[in-house]
Amino acid sequence: MIQAFGLTSNPRKGLPLALDDVSFEARAGHVTVLLGAPGAGKTTALRLMLELQQGRGLTYFRGRPLHRIAHPSREVGVLLGDVPGHPARTVRGHLRMLCAAAGVPVRRADEVLEAVGLVSLRDERLGTLSRGMDRRLGLACALLADPHTLVLDHPADGLSERESRWLHGLLRAHAAQGGTVLSTTTDPKEAARTADRVVTLDRGRLVADQEAPRFARTRLRPRVAVRSPHATRLAATLAKEARTARRSVEVVQEDGNRLSVYGSTCADVGEAAFRHRILVHQLADEVGDMGPGADGGDVDPTRAGQEIDGQEDEPGPAHAPDGRSSGDAPHEEQPTAAADTPSPQPAPPTPDPPSTSTPLRTGTAPGPAAPGPAAPGPAAPGPAAPGPAVAAATASPVRPAPPEGVTDGSTVPAARSARTPVRGPSGPSRALEGALPALPPPIAVRSAPSPLRPLRYELRRAAGVSTGFVTGGVVLLVSALTSLVLARVGHTSQARLLAAWPVQMPLPPAALGAGLLGALAFGDEFRHPALAADRGSVPRRLGLLVAKLLVSALTALMLAFLTAGCDAEALYLFYGREFTQVPADWLQLGAGWLALTVGCAWAGVLAAGVFRSTTAGLAAVVAVPVAVVPLVQKAVESASVRTAAGFPVRLREVLLSQWPFGGDRYVAAVLRVITQPVGGALTLSLSGLLCAYLLTTLRSRAR
Repeated sequence: MIQAFGLTSNPRKGLPLALDDVSFEARAGHVTVLLGAPGAGKTTALRLMLELQQGRGLTYFRGRPLHRIAHPSREVGVLLGDVPGHPARTVRGHLRMLCAAAGVPVRRADEVLEAVGLVSLRDERLGTLSRGMDRRLGLACALLADPHTLVLDHPADGLSERESRWLHGLLRAHAAQGGTVLSTTTDPKEAARTADRVVTLDRGRLVADQEAPRFARTRLRPRVAVRSPHATRLAATLAKEARTARRSVEVVQEDGNRLSVYGSTCADVGEAAFRHRILVHQLADEVGDMGPGADGGDVDPTRAGQEIDGQEDEPGPAHAPDGRSSGDAPHEEQPTAAADTPSPQPAPPTPDPPSTSTPLRTGTAPGPAAPGPAAPGPAAPGPAAPGPAVAAATASPVRPAPPEGVTDGSTVPAARSARTPVRGPSGPSRALEGALPALPPPIAVRSAPSPLRPLRYELRRAAGVSTGFVTGGVVLLVSALTSLVLARVGHTSQARLLAAWPVQMPLPPAALGAGLLGALAFGDEFRHPALAADRGSVPRRLGLLVAKLLVSALTALMLAFLTAGCDAEALYLFYGREFTQVPADWLQLGAGWLALTVGCAWAGVLAAGVFRSTTAGLAAVVAVPVAVVPLVQKAVESASVRTAAGFPVRLREVLLSQWPFGGDRYVAAVLRVITQPVGGALTLSLSGLLCAYLLTTLRSRAR
């Protein structure tokens, strides 16, 4: 079950609120639809519920807010917009990558592919899928972790009629198994056909919360809206004339002095009222899905007498500024129009002559008029009408109380206004004075959850597209050609020949390639945020960072070994063994070579994570030899009073004298690499980028 209370978007300068104090619930085992025209606030409501947008309000998913659920993807399946995946990734590869993120077995990908009918397209690229297939894949992503709740934004948008029927059938099957389904649409006929309950929004306000049959009867059929102080008499007259003329006319008496006449016209109703000398205050043709107020009983009986489908009169003195009453509880099921029972709310004061009897909500079932004359039923016994002071209190707005399912300790009454009276079980009580905050609790934007299996996720992400393999192939080819050119020109040392590193270039091809692959590791997350439900925030957890650093280091080591091997083989084929001899100081050179490639890869990962861009990550890699190395050299070579003469020797005596199995040689090689200008600059850059990454991560969590 989903329970939403007081959802309110943050105000925008000069613009009305996108969502203003909306409360409703979506029950388990039912399909609930948010209906409204474009811009009515449907998507904003979903984003506030999922804590993807800042605002105010409370939302509970089976009694718990989303940020208190350990694994949100296993509780709520989300589909907002297109599938945010890399266009070159296959359908099956994308789902397997998300399996690692959700912590479910990889076989689940094949199961959901079969459920949504994409088995034949499992090897297709995401960029080649049609709109309908993309919707199917989005639904498969939402169902991947077998969630209890589905939250879908326009799931049938752009689908054919056949695909829409299939989609709604699948959602109905999920609800039949006890799940909760909440979706949005702009088509009222689709909502009436596919939903169990329809919640209607208009300009950010809740205007109706109805069961689907009642919604179909009251909001989809053309009708004549009538207001008359003699509504009961007029209803009986219209029903009698319809039976006499053998016409199918349905007359529904709303609260107070309102009538809704189905199957007739303004001319017929007006002539009947004129012939029988019945006073009429309003007579208008309406269509049920025109706007707010189509059905006053399901939103607010007091407001229904003042506003009919967007046509507002001046509110009476007993109304609050927003026009709602204290009985406004849209999340609770209201009695249907066919129920011949007294209205639980007092009739609002109107300028018309007051009726001597309590107004009743009466009506007939859809279909032809009954053969007998329409007459109001006797007034059932009920509480006496409240006095003026109580009536004024009941017209003030109040949010619904928390349902019994709330178990996390949070109290929903804190979302009420301090000036709002509270209606208890037996009647209204006095207003609270300063005991509660003036606005609902704020909704903070939560960062996307980190993958439950980050290393497996990163391996599938890196190997799922051909970018890494193509980059590696290009690096090997460029490196081999560069080595051959340097050998032909001459005047290049053996170490630089094997690394294909000309003096004129800041970095060798292998280091640039490792830096590019490292930058892509985080750059693709921001460009194609598969872990973000709405292409929004990308997880920046330390577990994901460690996984990316490990995978990028492994990739850089493989690239370094393959590059050196390919360069040596190319030199041997063209020039013989003269250029393939192993240098005497191969240990120090090898350690420096591996450290350089791994350091460039890590610099690319960290820079792309900090600056949220692949280009910025690669630029940071190139900036190390171009900008940072000269600064380090200038700092080291600058004049000083004292110098650290003999520091390496003393450091070796202190730290390396007790290393077993000759480990001091390897540590000494690493230290010599770090003390070189390039190594020192790279170490300094990595330290700065890591600190920046940690700082930005902590700031995002604090927000």
